[in-house]
Amino acid sequence: MKAVTRPSRNRGMICSHNRGSNRCGSGFLPRFVARVFAGVASHRGMIRSHDISARVRGSGSFRDACSRLFRVLLVTLQVASGSLYASVSVTDDDGATVTLSEPATRIVSFAPSLTENLFAIGAGAAVVGVSEYSDYPEQAKRLPRVSGYNRIDLEAVVTLKPDLVLAWSSGNPREQVNRLRELGIPVFMSEPRSLQDIATTLQRLGVLTGRQVQADAVALEYEADLAAWRAKYRDTVPIRVFFQIWDEPLMTVRDDHLISDVIHLCGGRTLFPDLFAVSASVDREAVIVRDPQVIMSHSVEGDQTPWREPWLKWTTVAAVKNRQFYVVPADLIARHSPRILEGVRTICDALDAARRVYGNGE
Repeated sequence: MKAVTRPSRNRGMICSHNRGSNRCGSGFLPRFVARVFAGVASHRGMIRSHDISARVRGSGSFRDACSRLFRVLLVTLQVASGSLYASVSVTDDDGATVTLSEPATRIVSFAPSLTENLFAIGAGAAVVGVSEYSDYPEQAKRLPRVSGYNRIDLEAVVTLKPDLVLAWSSGNPREQVNRLRELGIPVFMSEPRSLQDIATTLQRLGVLTGRQVQADAVALEYEADLAAWRAKYRDTVPIRVFFQIWDEPLMTVRDDHLISDVIHLCGGRTLFPDLFAVSASVDREAVIVRDPQVIMSHSVEGDQTPWREPWLKWTTVAAVKNRQFYVVPADLIARHSPRILEGVRTICDALDAARRVYGNGE
C-alpha cells in the first residue's frame, strides 16, 4: 500500500501512515526538518547536521518555526502536484458520497456518455472497460465490453480490477451494481436530466480522476457554448414538438428529460410535459389532439425503421400536412456529453426550418 501523508490531529503535526505503522509524534517532524535543513546547510559548508539537530532539540521556537515552514512547503507541493495520494470525494446523482483514497487509475464505464466524458477530460488512459455501445471516441472501440443496457458481466468487471465504476442509474441493473459495491468496488451513479447537469458531471469526474483542471476547462467551454445557444433562442417563436423515442408502443419523454431540455432551448414546446414517468407510452390519438407542428425521432446508424408511415394518414395534423418530420442521430441527442451541442444544433436547425414553413410559428 502506498504511504499517505496527511495532517494529523496530534498537535497539527504531519504524519506518515503505512500498513502496520503510524509514524506520528512530537519528535518526528522536527527531526525530519532538521535533516532537510542540515542537508542544505552541509552542502554549502555552513554548519554540521548534528549542530542543527541540537538547535532543534534545544529551541522550541526554532522547532515550531521549522514545523510551520514544513507544513507550508507540503501544502505547496500538494497543490503543485495535484495532491498526490490525497483522498478525493464527490456526491453522485443518487445522493451518495463516493470517496477514493486517491484518484482513480482503473475505471470501468457502464454508459457510452460516461465513456465520452472521461475521454473529454483527458482521463481516457484510465478507462479499462466500457459498455456495449461505447463507440466514441475511436479509442473506446478497442476497449473490453463488460456491460449492456440491462446486463453487467460481473466476472469480467472484477477481472479488470477497477478502482472505480461509473454506472447509469436508470440504465444499469441496480442489483448487479450493488453487488459490485459489496465486493468493495466504489461506484459513481450518474443520472443527468438537463444540459447543465453535463457540466457538473464533467467536474465531478475530474475530481475522481485527479483531472480537475482539465475537467473545469472542458466544463467552462461547454457552458459558454450552451449560454450562446440559449441567448440566440431566448425570444424565438415557439413550435409544438412531439419527440418519438419508440414506435410500438408509441413513447415520448416528459419535460425533465435531456431531450426535452434541448427542445426547450431551441424554442420548442413539448406535448406531454407531465407524464407519470420520465419516458412513457402515449396514445396516438392524444398526440393528434395536441396537433404537433413538428414530429421528431432519433435513429441509430443503419436503422431503416419506417417510423413516419403510421402518421401519414392523419392529414389534419400540422406536422403531417406540412411534412415536418425530422430525425436526429441518437448518439447526438441521447448521450449526456459535450457532443450534445451537436444535437442542439440539429434540433434548432430543424425548428428554424419549421418556423419558415409556418411563418409566425402558430
